Amino acid sequence: MDQKNLEIPEGKRTPFYRFFEILPAVFSYGALILMVALSIVSPFWASIYLLTIVATLLIKAISMAFRIIMGHKNLARATKLNWDRMLNHLQNPNESYAKLKTMPETNYKSAEHLENLRLISAAEDGFFPRPDEIYNAVIIAAYNESYEIIRPTIQSLADVTYDTNHLIIFLAYEERGGEAIQKTAQRLQKEFKGVFKDFQIVKHPENLPHEVIGKGGNITYAGRKLKQYCIDQGFEYSKLIVTTLDSDNKPHKKYFSAVTYEYIVNENRKHLSYQPVSLFFNNIWDAPAPMRVIATGNSFWNIVSSMRPHTLRNFASHSQPMDALAEMDFWSTRTIVEDGHQFWRSYFYFGGDYSVLPIGVPIYQDAVLSDTVEKTLKAQFVQLRRWSYGASDVPYVAERVFTDKRNVPLLDGITKFIRLLGGHVSLAFQAIIAAFGGWIPMIVNSSAQRSIVAHQLPIIVSYVQQVAALGLFVTIFLSLKMLPPRPARYKKSKNLLMVFQWILMPVTSICYSSFAAYYAQTRLALGKYLDKFDVTEKTVVVDKDKKT
Repeated sequence: MDQKNLEIPEGKRTPFYRFFEILPAVFSYGALILMVALSIVSPFWASIYLLTIVATLLIKAISMAFRIIMGHKNLARATKLNWDRMLNHLQNPNESYAKLKTMPETNYKSAEHLENLRLISAAEDGFFPRPDEIYNAVIIAAYNESYEIIRPTIQSLADVTYDTNHLIIFLAYEERGGEAIQKTAQRLQKEFKGVFKDFQIVKHPENLPHEVIGKGGNITYAGRKLKQYCIDQGFEYSKLIVTTLDSDNKPHKKYFSAVTYEYIVNENRKHLSYQPVSLFFNNIWDAPAPMRVIATGNSFWNIVSSMRPHTLRNFASHSQPMDALAEMDFWSTRTIVEDGHQFWRSYFYFGGDYSVLPIGVPIYQDAVLSDTVEKTLKAQFVQLRRWSYGASDVPYVAERVFTDKRNVPLLDGITKFIRLLGGHVSLAFQAIIAAFGGWIPMIVNSSAQRSIVAHQLPIIVSYVQQVAALGLFVTIFLSLKMLPPRPARYKKSKNLLMVFQWILMPVTSICYSSFAAYYAQTRLALGKYLDKFDVTEKTVVVDKDKKT
């Protein structure tokens, strides 16, 4: 598939495309309407409908609890693993294999690592690149963030265990961000001179044609500059891994060692993206309680997703080989959800021969925090609204699965389409149905009082929710274990708030997740496209009373 056919259409959509733009909203609103309609016609069948949904949620809750436990275990093991030593073994695979095959297993990846060494030892020279041939480029997307926001991100790159002489930094900032961000970029470039292989700053011009106002245009512009940089410096595309970061992201110190290792040992490396676990814990102690609940919930969802590689898609920060990116002309400039969309862009470009490989090492991000509670509450909704606009991928995928544009296996394409559509629809309606569905038959149909099932429905739903709450207890327990150290500016009593905050989960699920999904899908259905990336405001807490 050529680059032109990869892009989201501009201007007026075809009737086919519009149909699938409307479809998520039809199903999401239809799920609520169906509950009311069934309640009017037959309280019994309304009850059956609701119980089916609730039972599905219960099964999901149990499954998620199990995956959260296993995912947390894998995360802990991956961060303790000596990736640098394993990477060094790949430098001389024959010697390393001969030495290690007689030694007992010492960690959960020992057997896999030994097999990797055996395969590399038996392969033709050059089929598997050596670690000293690989470089990592990092594109940091910035808008108008302050020095205090961006510097810790760059410092985290300087502190990695990976050889920083093999790290190339591209700080990509927006012209529309103003003079302040330009000065910040220049200041950081000067401050970190000599720390990395190179540190380039790139100003993304505003109002370029065929671009929405968003991150995709910025990092793609930087990617093209990186492409020219490779040509000028004589870097082979196949020896360069590109990672995108937001300005508040802090990769784990072992991340680049881990992603480099996985890149080398995978034969199909060009057709893979490498996905860390995004954890929104950087400023978790400073964020208001509703934002803490949402941030923690999103973090654990990412942990769960890492345990399901067959359904995993790109999210936020991720890594991808330069040769693949250069062929595809990097990321979409026509969507505000370029991260998730990159999965579909890559999937169709490679004719279905593409997948996302979970890297069990995290990248830490900020919870939403602005300079006032009111601004923070609004900023959180705006962020979730943007994420929910991933529903715009539904028509994009449908057009490439159900028309003559299809270049992927039909069954695989249909399966992925159903998962995509179902995920956005369930995000919208399930929390609302679970919270209020049990009362609808009683409210809209007086005969429901005579139906034993309908009359007992609120009680039944309540019991099921209590069972499902066991999964929540798992989340609470593990979230407390994963919290960063409590800042000295907070009293020990705040530990209790980290527990009691979870009573807000039903409210945040409905007022934020569900409503944001409905908002995004409604805009999409009406053709009122979200074509501006609303940057989430970022604030650094210096002490109890002062913020910058």
